[in-house]
Amino acid sequence: MESIIFYTFAAILLFAATMVITVRNPVRAALFLVLAFFTSAGIWLMLEAEFLAISLVLVYVGAVLVLFLFVVMMLDIDLAPLKEGFTRYLPLGIIVAALIVVEMIAVLNTPQFNISAAAATDASNTKMLGRLLYTVYVYPFEIASVILTVAIVAAITLTLREHHRKLQDPAKQVTVKSTDRLRMVDLRQKQEGERRKP
Repeated sequence: MESIIFYTFAAILLFAATMVITVRNPVRAALFLVLAFFTSAGIWLMLEAEFLAISLVLVYVGAVLVLFLFVVMMLDIDLAPLKEGFTRYLPLGIIVAALIVVEMIAVLNTPQFNISAAAATDASNTKMLGRLLYTVYVYPFEIASVILTVAIVAAITLTLREHHRKLQDPAKQVTVKSTDRLRMVDLRQKQEGERRKP
């Protein structure tokens, strides 16, 4: 039974990953990406990596996918055809949601994911991961954090070049008047003046 669930999840994951890169609609790609993330989390749960599974759901589905949808909505994409038929996407959304629910039920019913047995043996995946990170792999972990910090600083430095920098002066913003920002032009007089020019 366990191998059947694993191969089913693996097939769903391959299908979802293929659809993410082949469908032309960004909203459908996002739905298939949700399915791929949940299926990967289910496989990690079967491998008794509960912390990694919940991190995948929280970080990627909760943050990265939302950011992806924000980017899709902020790009200059003609989304009018996508908004026309909202009911067209309803069957796909229901299928994806049903698959996620079935996967969660299948994983939670396996003998490996037995919370009472884990509590009785005092086996915590998170505790073991924390011990490994801060004892055996403390130096690689710290080096990786320093590299990520340097990468963030480098990205900010590259985006804040001199010709892209926009500095704001709050004192000037407070003292600004409407006459400084708005200029009224009489178009009829301007057109008449242009006609009189030889």
